[in-house]
Amino acid sequence: MKSDCIQTTTCQERKKDPIEMFHSGQLVKVCAPMVRYSKLSFRTLVRKYDCDLCYTPMIVAADFVRSAKARDSEFTTNQGDCPLIVQFAANDARLLSDAARIVCPYANGIDINCGCPQRWALAEGYGACLINKPELVRDMVKQVRNQVENPRFSVSIKIRIHDDLTRTVDLCRKAEATGVSWITVHGRTVEERHQPVHYEAIKIIKESMSIPIVANGDIRSLKEAENVWHVTGTDGVMVARGLLANPAMFAGYEETPLKCIWDWVDIALELGTPYMCFHQHLMYMMEKITSRQEKKIFNALSSTSAVLDYLTDHYGIDRTS
Repeated sequence: MKSDCIQTTTCQERKKDPIEMFHSGQLVKVCAPMVRYSKLSFRTLVRKYDCDLCYTPMIVAADFVRSAKARDSEFTTNQGDCPLIVQFAANDARLLSDAARIVCPYANGIDINCGCPQRWALAEGYGACLINKPELVRDMVKQVRNQVENPRFSVSIKIRIHDDLTRTVDLCRKAEATGVSWITVHGRTVEERHQPVHYEAIKIIKESMSIPIVANGDIRSLKEAENVWHVTGTDGVMVARGLLANPAMFAGYEETPLKCIWDWVDIALELGTPYMCFHQHLMYMMEKITSRQEKKIFNALSSTSAVLDYLTDHYGIDRTS
């Protein structure tokens, strides 16, 4: 586990309690957990553009607890990386609580992934299969609550919905009774991928609960985020692909501004972001501002120096200026 603040376990923003943010009456703008993508460098970027709360990529709790190598590669943070939620894939209460204890000094809380629909996750008993195992979710939440001494440390869950929404409401009520801090609802079932998001279902869940609810699914602009917030009555919105395409969307930009691309270059190089990740993020960010021919050239670049030369030549982006 790599951190610039291993010894100093709090930072200024750590004092910002996400639960208090959700009770502020203001739209809380959240960067979703994204495998490979919502790592420290990207979190640093979106925070510059009005993102209020960031999640790490999903981390398998069992591997994290058992392997120092996994901890070093999967969880990197620094003093400015907060407020921060660490998301875990877990199916064992003891292992999850052990993982929570490890990250507790460096994060505001943990989130249990109960929504990942990928086959490997379901086969391992992680992700979306947990929406059908409310007792296991209850046990995991209770164990973390018992093992982590900090009362302000949050324990949240991220779910998908059932075909029968009464089952989802029942799951959420049981989670609330167990002490879950808030629930993020992706408004699709496990089987749905690109179908329209069921915002009405999220609204019904919100109206059935007392704890904060965060809406998630197909939000691509600040205007859409505000609309979903109003339509569902939720306490925040979580965005994944919309932020990949435009990390500045929460600041109101309709497409990635050149300054944001410059900021990404600067942050990524400073934090030692691996080339493939550095390049992939730029491909997402530049999707709307490059022609098909430009994409073909840019996507084929194979080194940091080649990318920097391309950006300087085509967009006047020069991090040395």
